[in-house]
Amino acid sequence: MDTRLFTVSAMALALERVTYAGICHRPDLFLRMSRWTSATRDPVDVLAVLFVAFKGIQVAVFAVWCAVHGDGFARASADPVPLIAGVVLIVLGQVLNVGVFARLGRTGVFYGNRLGHDVAWCQGFPFSVVRHPQYVGTVLSIWGFFLAMRYPAPDWVALPLLETVYYTVGAQVEQLPDGAGLTGVPPGRTRAADPHASAHPE
Repeated sequence: MDTRLFTVSAMALALERVTYAGICHRPDLFLRMSRWTSATRDPVDVLAVLFVAFKGIQVAVFAVWCAVHGDGFARASADPVPLIAGVVLIVLGQVLNVGVFARLGRTGVFYGNRLGHDVAWCQGFPFSVVRHPQYVGTVLSIWGFFLAMRYPAPDWVALPLLETVYYTVGAQVEQLPDGAGLTGVPPGRTRAADPHASAHPE
């Protein structure tokens, strides 16, 4: 495994997590920065643009990783078992991600409750299945992607493990000031999801 590439990849992938944690804890700063881009622009729209940029970085990191460790080529596994298992994980992950967008809508997904919007409490699927459905969906998709693309090469677990740590820590760090998690706010409060629906090969 290329340790320099791993270090650069870890730093690039951490940008998204650090940004979202910052928005959760200091939404006032993000609101101010959003006004610099446009006085009339909704900060949710600004975050949506950042989300696309972060997913672009994630796609680029994954593609470069597969190409470098695949001798210049990013190709799917020739073994049908990991390929099929990877596709199943990707599909399961995307069901969770799409379910969150369907339940909360764009404003709810992009931290609307922290950025001045009322977001209705939701207990239906996929929140009825897992506490952080987009975190789980994204992590499942990442594992599925690398299972399909890099298994059984020894590097196949490196980025999935890293991203699992990032999303697990993110679920703990991205907490509301009163200690209630973004996807675990008690009824009667607002609820938002983490912005991690698939814009990358999940």
